[in-house]
Amino acid sequence: MEITEFQAELMIDAQAELGEGPHWDAESNQLYWVDITGRKLRIYDQRTGGEVVRSFEQMVSAVIPTTTGGILLAMEEGVYLSQPEGSPVLLTSIEADLPHNRANDAKCDRQGRLWVGTMSMDDEPKAGGFYVVDSGGFTRQVLSGIGCSNGMAWDYSRSKMYYIDTPTRQVDIFDYEEESGRISNRRLAFRIPTTTGYPDGMTIDSEGMLWVAHWGGGCVSRWNPESGEQLGLIRVPAPLVTSCTFGGSDLTELYITTARIGMHEKELRDYPFAGGLFMAKPGVTGLLPGNFQAKK
Repeated sequence: MEITEFQAELMIDAQAELGEGPHWDAESNQLYWVDITGRKLRIYDQRTGGEVVRSFEQMVSAVIPTTTGGILLAMEEGVYLSQPEGSPVLLTSIEADLPHNRANDAKCDRQGRLWVGTMSMDDEPKAGGFYVVDSGGFTRQVLSGIGCSNGMAWDYSRSKMYYIDTPTRQVDIFDYEEESGRISNRRLAFRIPTTTGYPDGMTIDSEGMLWVAHWGGGCVSRWNPESGEQLGLIRVPAPLVTSCTFGGSDLTELYITTARIGMHEKELRDYPFAGGLFMAKPGVTGLLPGNFQAKK
């Protein structure tokens, strides 16, 4: 089958060190994303093309609006709740006994539970974990021995959850019980070819197909998780592609985050917009992301 190709266009020349975690907020028509090592939250307004940037004292790896009007932040030392202007308040510390680990990718399912993974900042293999946090901050571990916890997506119609542990170079599939939030029966959905970098962040479209960002591959790929077949490709003029999510008023715009951390001078000359926010319209619609079910 022929792979459909698209080209991403630059939306914001953010020069982010480690752009990540895009989340579309349909209520405000804004895209939240972060610069993890730059310790910044960035809020892109689709209508004006402008951006608000907020800085923190800790690294911040994900930001998700809550059902009570604030925001949830996955940070170095745990999960925090914050109002748009106030100081973050700790909801739960994760792996407080592992100071060399930090939170990485985090998303909420449509029940409002937070799923958040961790990774070693010292590149220690399989030192990370994967956790679920409920509205009161109760945290349970669902996976251990994770190298670098990254992309996740849910197909509610098929009771499936998809998950990426980046060093494995594969996308895994779980059976997912929506009511309880339990996952089971982990197995391989498909592998990312070694020639196209590592799988990083991920999202799902309304047809149940997965979109995977390629760290070191300069692209986002589209896959059928049932057959393991690659269907599409979006070329991004930045080698370190970190994550993607659908946004826009009709959820037809795929927003793509990138990084520039660790790139050499020649690479930065070749890819001057590395660390920018990009967008493509691949001709399919996405699904609304879940917000965190916060206690009132």
